[in-house]
Amino acid sequence: MTRPLQREIDSLKKKLLSFSAIVEDNVRLAINALVRRDTALATEVIDSDDEVDKLEVEIEEDCLKMLALHQPVAKDLRFIIAVFNINNDLERIGDLAVNIAERALSLAACAAVDVSFDFPAMSEKVLTMLKKSLDSLMQLNPELAREVCDGDEEVDVINRQMHSRVQERIRKYPERLDCLLLFPAISSDLERIADHATNIAEEVIYLTQGEIVRHRQDKPRLTVINPHRKRE
Repeated sequence: MTRPLQREIDSLKKKLLSFSAIVEDNVRLAINALVRRDTALATEVIDSDDEVDKLEVEIEEDCLKMLALHQPVAKDLRFIIAVFNINNDLERIGDLAVNIAERALSLAACAAVDVSFDFPAMSEKVLTMLKKSLDSLMQLNPELAREVCDGDEEVDVINRQMHSRVQERIRKYPERLDCLLLFPAISSDLERIADHATNIAEEVIYLTQGEIVRHRQDKPRLTVINPHRKRE
């Protein structure tokens, strides 16, 4: 590796670390806004979306420039490809955090509805997956990444349970339809964040071990560089 390439890779790592911290924080803020019915927190997440989009574009441009100018090979090439894909996942997680914040605003305007569902518990599982996936990236730890992949099905099960419970409440309280439909939408947003956390973990496994993980064939995902990641 040439010194100019090493400097650019080091800069890329720092920028990705900063980006991942912002996105993780936005997810946590959006969930807190939801649980507390805090409209100020929700608005803060929504307002930060421009910064997330800007960072995503910067990192993508850095990756493309490095590929064009330095023609990296072996582990350097794998690293840049992984960052390119992870960058996209982080941006999508940021968008989903905004979705949750917007639904939190709508839910705050609704009277309390009991759907016998523990959003904080599901949220904590998703946040744990996201944190582990980002930690596995920063530590280049494939074992930690595999723990994220193993936890994805549990979140999928919780999401299906939520949809089933909301259907029961809609039959009982059809007049509350608009508010009740917010719950499965939020649950789906959380499930999709878990999917993207799994994508990041799979990229870490690819980056560290050169292995393309074909995880959850029922949810294929097409990307420009790695076609084996899950759909958003």
